[in-house]
Amino acid sequence: MPKVAALIVAAGRGHRFGGEIPKQYCALYGEPVLRHTLSKFVAHPDVNATVTVIHPDDRALYNEAAAGLGVIEPVSGGPSRQESVYNGLEALANIQPDAVLIHDAARPFFTDALISDIVAALDLHVGAAPGIPVADTLKRVRDGFVETTVDRSDLWRVQTPQGFRYPEILAAHKAAAGMNLTDDAAIAEKAGFNVVMLDGVKGNTKITRAEDLDMIGLARAAQWEYRTGQGFDVHRFEPGDKVQLCGVSIDHDKALAGHSDADVGLHALTDAILGAAAAGDIGEHFPPTDPQWLGANSSIFLRYAAKLIMDMDAKIVNVDVTLICETPKVAPHRAKMRALLADLLNLEVDRVGIKATTTEKLGFTGRHEGIAAQALATIRVRAEE
Repeated sequence: MPKVAALIVAAGRGHRFGGEIPKQYCALYGEPVLRHTLSKFVAHPDVNATVTVIHPDDRALYNEAAAGLGVIEPVSGGPSRQESVYNGLEALANIQPDAVLIHDAARPFFTDALISDIVAALDLHVGAAPGIPVADTLKRVRDGFVETTVDRSDLWRVQTPQGFRYPEILAAHKAAAGMNLTDDAAIAEKAGFNVVMLDGVKGNTKITRAEDLDMIGLARAAQWEYRTGQGFDVHRFEPGDKVQLCGVSIDHDKALAGHSDADVGLHALTDAILGAAAAGDIGEHFPPTDPQWLGANSSIFLRYAAKLIMDMDAKIVNVDVTLICETPKVAPHRAKMRALLADLLNLEVDRVGIKATTTEKLGFTGRHEGIAAQALATIRVRAEE
């Protein structure tokens, strides 16, 4: 598997955008545009490292946008996009990736599938760029008058991320110093490298002006729909000295019986997330008859469900788990459980609910025979157009 780095270009000042802060730090759905972009690369399984090129004056804005994402220390940009990218490529020499994905920070609507397609294309090609065939009629205009109609049959609108084999694009950038070319595919072309064109994503829009952000925000907000899934799970007690609940190991006079670690809370929550995606249940994805899951940490199942949501280009909005038991007491461990689930799902802690209740000594939980859990998960999905 090649080592892939993502290089995010965020050093621009956004003169056409206007406003008090550069466009990549403006809020979109309550978070900086740059954070949306970084989060997708950080979460993608094909991307091993992510570095951002920023303007030195924007360090405080960058720190806020990248907080908690685990990205590499940012790099200072140059006076042009080309020089900024070169600075980033030079910085990546410390980790020597096999390939690099170069992306504009103000283009947050790319998909995870597009990243995968570009990385796969680099097995066969030095460079790969996504794009959309030009659909509008094009005119060449001189002095305000139409001079001629331009043949559009082989014209494409190019997007990012653009992917390249790292040694080749670094050498191409060195050779192109001072040329001020408009994108990295052009630099690869100058070096004589073939760049394959891939189908881009229709909504992979670059934010250029303030009204773009307003229009995109309104349009995208109108296209969201919300789906809710529920999960329920039960595990009986067996001899032991601790139980695993919502990822936390709690000392107890019994253990929970199960094929994996019997974490009833994580199992119910995994089912809730799968249910919101209409993707079956935990037993379909991780059969209890499969020996590879014997004693497995249930966080594996929850991360899998979260990645499934990410691959849908969707987002988990909030989750809520109720643990049903007489013992052990959950309250002393609630904060740790919430923090752990927030980390596993890449959510803010205030989007994670953990509750506990008893059945007033009724039923199997009331008789201290086991623990039950129920969970709800809400996800945000792009609505069908």
